[in-house]
Amino acid sequence: MTIEWRYTIHPGLGVLSLAGFLGQEAVGRFQGAVGWALARGTGPVVLDLTGLRGWSDGGRLAVSEAASRLAAEGRGLELAAVPERGTLAPDGRFVCDAQVTIAVHGDLAAALAAHRDRGAEEREWRSDAWPENG
Repeated sequence: MTIEWRYTIHPGLGVLSLAGFLGQEAVGRFQGAVGWALARGTGPVVLDLTGLRGWSDGGRLAVSEAASRLAAEGRGLELAAVPERGTLAPDGRFVCDAQVTIAVHGDLAAALAAHRDRGAEEREWRSDAWPENG
């Protein structure tokens, strides 16, 4: 089982949406999607987990590593629609190994609202099997 991804850019903001299960076998594909986001966008990346059915410890670690990778490039990572609330600290932060702050939003709409003033331009890329209704 793997993931599908879609990356949408807005001026100063990127949204990387995942669908499927982020397990150890999907980590390479996820890292590739993060690389795509690094190469094609600017500003923070919102990781939209709305379509994610779940994630393993390895998947959560990959998210933590992505936050560190983005931080090294001067960009932040934010999460929207975390699939398992048990992975959040009591204060709402994402529990990870990174020494990086990861903002968490209840859903994608809340994440976008936090960045509302970004403009209207939007572009999108996705993997071949991205669900059409997602």
